[in-house]
Amino acid sequence: MKKILLLSDTHSYIDDDILKYVKQADEVWHAGDIGDLKVTDTLKALKPLKCVYGNIDNSEIRREFPENNRFMCEGVDVWITHIGGYPKAYDVRIRDEIRTNPPKLFISGHSHILKVMPDSKLGLLHMNPGAVGKHGFHKVRTMLRFTIDGKKIDKLEVIEFPVRHP
Repeated sequence: MKKILLLSDTHSYIDDDILKYVKQADEVWHAGDIGDLKVTDTLKALKPLKCVYGNIDNSEIRREFPENNRFMCEGVDVWITHIGGYPKAYDVRIRDEIRTNPPKLFISGHSHILKVMPDSKLGLLHMNPGAVGKHGFHKVRTMLRFTIDGKKIDKLEVIEFPVRHP
């Protein structure tokens, strides 16, 4: 069993509130818009990190992380990308691949809106952890944590931080 912390859209921001949850996880997954490699360096110093770059990320970040990261975690096929869309409205960049070779767990960021929803047609679960950074229109900073045990995705929790300060 693995305890996963899923975050996105840090936009160069990391703090002790986030790191408290990082320390409780077995792995950290970041769905893009990192902003600064100091964020991922801090995460990697504590836990194994799976990450993708986002649309705001510079060439240095893009050299270190891929646009798409597809891997197995326990018995679950996972695909992380920053701009992925949602069930019935996947981004054109990944639409054909997700239809012909769907993962069990599809993760994206970008929207700053936390959503967890099944795609019953493709037999997958979609997660977007919202945004945990302070840059953007969102008022509540969010992350997700869950476990993967064999082929089972379980114990999903939404982590919310108070209304962000400017």
